[in-house]
Amino acid sequence: MSVIDQKLASLGIVLPVPVAPIANYVPFVLIGRSLYISGQLAIGQDGKLSDAHKGKLGGTVDKLAGQAAARLCVINLLAQAKAALGNLDRIARVVRLGGFINVEPDYIDVPFVMNGASDLAVEIFGDKGRHARSTVGVASLPLGCAVEVEALFDIDA
Repeated sequence: MSVIDQKLASLGIVLPVPVAPIANYVPFVLIGRSLYISGQLAIGQDGKLSDAHKGKLGGTVDKLAGQAAARLCVINLLAQAKAALGNLDRIARVVRLGGFINVEPDYIDVPFVMNGASDLAVEIFGDKGRHARSTVGVASLPLGCAVEVEALFDIDA
């Protein structure tokens, strides 16, 4: 069992089967030492989006549920990374996370929602999990999801 797999197990995290794309794109692209993971939604172990992770922040979804959705997005990012790499120990660094938060027009706490993703990346990878990030509030996301997160990882050769 890899170091990262052990860390996930200690946190009670089981990676799901990677979610198939819902449109015309690939789930990841590996170029040299860069692994780009397409945006992942807060899809659960059952392959479904729960009602708790549907809707808009500042509307039907509160900040804590948004943070939980962002955390689940990272779990799905790691499932895609494992499919791409075979071993998550190949991740040398989380370079960047990009967060898209489905919000009501006046909602301003998008950075705090995205902390659900950022905090988990650091919890799993330690200093290698500290990353650059963009977070934006958007009018809509696929399937009505509250949060979508994409990633860029530096990979050991």
